[in-house]
Amino acid sequence: MPPQHQDPTEQASRRFKKTVEDFVCYNCGTKVSGNGYTDHCPVCLWGKHVDIMPGDRSAGCHGHMRPIGAAYKSGTYTIYYECEGCGRRSGFKAAGADGADVLASLVSAQHRRKI
Repeated sequence: MPPQHQDPTEQASRRFKKTVEDFVCYNCGTKVSGNGYTDHCPVCLWGKHVDIMPGDRSAGCHGHMRPIGAAYKSGTYTIYYECEGCGRRSGFKAAGADGADVLASLVSAQHRRKI
């Protein structure tokens, strides 16, 4: 029997689960209103290790995700994190509400480390 082809929309929905949650940032105390794609505080950029796949809330670690750097490419910032619980490193797209000063300082700090 030939393999069945899945609808790309269905494949994407398996990779990302939209989960709308409000939370208080444990790092700076900001009250954050989630929109289903929110995975970090827009003020200090810290997050919490709760996902294995984006939005699934199935990670058992729940450690603090410390922003360790950022990159700017083609009009988009990517924030890089390291979990203080398990050491996992990952990168996520920045949101429009994220603090520009904090993002710029992460890019600058990362650039200085590479030199």
